[in-house]
Parts: sequence; structure tokens; C-alpha cells
Amino acid sequence: MAQQVRSADFTEEQLGYVYENRRYVGTKETLGFILWDAAQTMNINGYSNRFITNIVKVDLGYQAVAKSVNSVWDIVNDIFTAAVVEKTRTRWGKFRPYLLGLALPGAIITILYWCMPFFFAGKAADSISKFIFYLMLEILREGVSTFQSISRTGLLATITPHPVDRTRLITVANFASGFFGENIPAQIMTILLDVIDNKAHKNGTSMEKQLRGAFTGMGVATTVISSLMSFWFFMNSKERVLQSVSPPKISDSLRSIVNNKPILLLTLSEFLAGFGISGSEMDYYIDVLHFASMVLLAGIPSVPISPLSYSFVPWFRRKFSSRFLYIVSKNIGNFLYIFVFLFGCIGFNPKTFKGGLYLKRWPMLFAMATWEFIWTFFFGLRSVISTELYNESMDYCEWKNGYRTEAMTSVAKGLAAKVSASVSGVVTTALKKMVGYDQNAYTKGTEQPDKVKFYIFSMFTIIPVLTGSFGIIPMLFYDLNGKKKERMYAELLSRRKEASLAASEGDLDSIREMEEKIKAARNEKH
Repeated sequence: MAQQVRSADFTEEQLGYVYENRRYVGTKETLGFILWDAAQTMNINGYSNRFITNIVKVDLGYQAVAKSVNSVWDIVNDIFTAAVVEKTRTRWGKFRPYLLGLALPGAIITILYWCMPFFFAGKAADSISKFIFYLMLEILREGVSTFQSISRTGLLATITPHPVDRTRLITVANFASGFFGENIPAQIMTILLDVIDNKAHKNGTSMEKQLRGAFTGMGVATTVISSLMSFWFFMNSKERVLQSVSPPKISDSLRSIVNNKPILLLTLSEFLAGFGISGSEMDYYIDVLHFASMVLLAGIPSVPISPLSYSFVPWFRRKFSSRFLYIVSKNIGNFLYIFVFLFGCIGFNPKTFKGGLYLKRWPMLFAMATWEFIWTFFFGLRSVISTELYNESMDYCEWKNGYRTEAMTSVAKGLAAKVSASVSGVVTTALKKMVGYDQNAYTKGTEQPDKVKFYIFSMFTIIPVLTGSFGIIPMLFYDLNGKKKERMYAELLSRRKEASLAASEGDLDSIREMEEKIKAARNEKH
């Protein structure tokens, strides 16, 4: 019969949760995880706003309406999807069925998205048919991506029961996936845009057809390749952390969020940070400097630092608390942008909106290369710490309640961030229209007004700092560190061993009894 695990049953040596540093994820699955991780960024999604605004040419006002409608749908869809996933129990796992079943539909919808310029060639920006098609695609993509994102997050939290093994997997994947060309599509797209842009400016011709072909070709190709990479991993992956035998009630799922202090603080932090109004770095490079390749050149000095940054992660984790590392890794970029903004404003005349180093390629290349170099030292940490804090929060839920609620928790966390991000997105799009941004200037090879150029520069440097730094405040109270975290994992590892042994013997009654005892202890405490 399963017994309640107590922290007093462990020695001080055992309370260091690395004492059972076993690897559960094998070489083949690790390789698949690396490919999957690379597939998440093997796309040209960074150009989505430019694609819709300047290539498909959906009116900015219509875009604001679409964002508002999709935000409401997002909230309803997330709650429904979380409830469905939370109740799922199959022999393939809780999350894998959705990742496998929606792989093909998701790819088809995304391909249709990138083909829109050909479907609506010659249509006006305020075309109703174009707007409706765009809105429907956004709603469908949101529905499919919600199932996929919840399942991706859940799979990562359950792929291995040991925290050290999980940290190793995340670190190796983030380090190694770069060698599989995850950034190559964006880099190719950047070079293509510069070639097309410079040729059009030199000849004084339109570049609409060339841009349409470049975006559609790259969008479709990356969708197919990344979908195949992801599907291969889903086929070869496993969920190793056992879910509770009986699916938790909706009320239990909601209660598990309320009494999970770590996840509440992470959620509030992302909610407040989401209100940050932020423009696009690529808008600045393309619309102001006409130099998209600057994103590549600015990153050259930091190339050796990027892989090395992962080797700093264990040292950071030993020396500093998770709270401090999260705050620093999340906000170092915005802090450095303050200096970029001040540097770019040298020589700027606020009355006429003329002058300023931000209009010059080479001084700003120096500024951005410096920003990139310093920021890259924290790249590995940023890639690992956010995911690890969320996974720790899920383990905290299991430790405290006796069951896991990855779906409902990830949705609650995501919803909070989406609400604030949606408000920010609508405001950002509306502001772009208000300042007089010309949607046709790019394809026609003409210049944006001086006022608009300064607005674009400010929107990706100083404005995010002023509007998005409030997310720091909640994380000042995060306390899942030190002995508390070690005790949690010592108890969890022992409890999981016992549950796994009972499951292998078909003794589900013992597992249910253990789950009930944990719930009873929780209820008695509260």
C-alpha cells in the first residue's frame, strides 16, 4: 500500500535533488527533441506583420479589428481547449494525440496563409473579401495552435520525471538546434529583401511581384520542413511523468492555479510585461535604414558567444536564485535599448524630426552590434530559465496537490499574457495608422515621412522600456529556491518511483489511495 512521503524521511544528502541524476531520454529521442526545438524557429514569422501590412496589404484599421475579434476568440478557445486536454487519457499519452493529429491540418492552414498574396493580387487594402479570408485564417490558426501549444508545453513537462535530466535536455537542444539551421530561413529572407529593395531603389521600379514570390516561397517551404521535423519527434517521443489515474475536476484544476504561488507570480509577471508597447526592429532596418541585412551584420561579433552562453547556465544556476536570473534574462535587452535610443538621438532635432544618428547605417550598426554582443552573454540563460521555472511550477503543483494540471495552468498563464499582449497589439497597430505610416511606400520604393521614421525607431527602443518593465515587480516575491526546492524534488522523486512501481504491477488502487491521501493532507492544511 502506498504511504505518504515525508521530507523527514530523507537525509541532507538526499535533499540535494541531483542525487538521482538518471537519464531517461535516450539518444534518438534527444535528437528528435533537438530537431523539434529547431523547427519552432525555422520560419519567417518575424516578418508576419510586414507580410500582412505591406505584401497582402490588409488595411491597418481592419487589422486592428481582426486582432480584437481574435483576442476574444482566443480567450474562449483557450478555456475550452484546456478543459478537453486536461481530461485526456490515452495509451499514447495526454498530449501526443493532439500533436500528431493536428500536424497536417496546421501545416495546410499555414500554407494558405502564406499564399494570400496570390489569392488577392490587385485587391484594395480595404477589400472585404480579403479581410474576411484573413480573419477566418487567423481564427483557424489560433484554434489549432492553442491545442498544439498546450500540448507542446505539457509534453516538455512530462518527457522526463527528473529535473536535472530535463534541464540537460533543454540546454542541449537550445545549444545544438542552431547547427540544424533554425535561423537560416530568416537570414535568407533578410538577404532577399535587401537584394530586392536595393535593386528597386537603383532602378526606380516597383518590387511587388518579387516580394510576393519571396514571401510565399519561403513561407511555404519553411512550413513543410518544420512540420516534418516536428512530426518525426512526436512519433518517437514518450510521456514519462504519470498523470493522476482520475482526471482532475475543473474546480480542482482552477484551485491548483490559485494555490500555486510560483505560477501565480509568473503569470502576473507576464501579464504586466505584456502591456509593453513594442514596434518591430525589422521595420526600423527596412523602412528607415533600407538595410535589412543589418540584423545579420550586427550579430557577427556575438556569433562565438552564442554557443558559449549555454556553458554559463550551470554557473549562473549555482550562484544566483531563479528569481534573479529570470528578472535579469528577461529585462537585460530592454535595459540596453535605453543606451541605443540615447545614442541614436545624438544630433536629433525634435522640432523638425530631422537629423540624428538613428538615420545613419554605420553608427547604428555599431550601436546594435554592441547591444547584441552584451545581450548574447545571457542568451543561453534566457533560453533555459523561463521554461525551467514553468516546469518547476508544474512540479510544485504535483507536489502540493497530488496531480498535474499542465493544460489548465498553461492556458491560465497564457491567457493573462495574451490579454495584455492583445491590448498592446491593437494599440501598436492603431498608433502606426495614427502617425501616418504609408503601407504602399515599401513596395513602391518611396520614403516614410521623417516623423514616422522617428516613431519607428522609438517604438523598438525606448517605448518598450517605458511600458513593459512592470513585469519585474511580481518576480521579486518568487521563493521556490534553495532547500524548499530540493525538498520538493526529493519527495517527488520518491513518490513517482512508488507510483511507477504500482503502475507496472497494475495496482491502480494503490495509486488512487496515494492520490487521495495527498488531497486529504492538502485539504486538512487549508
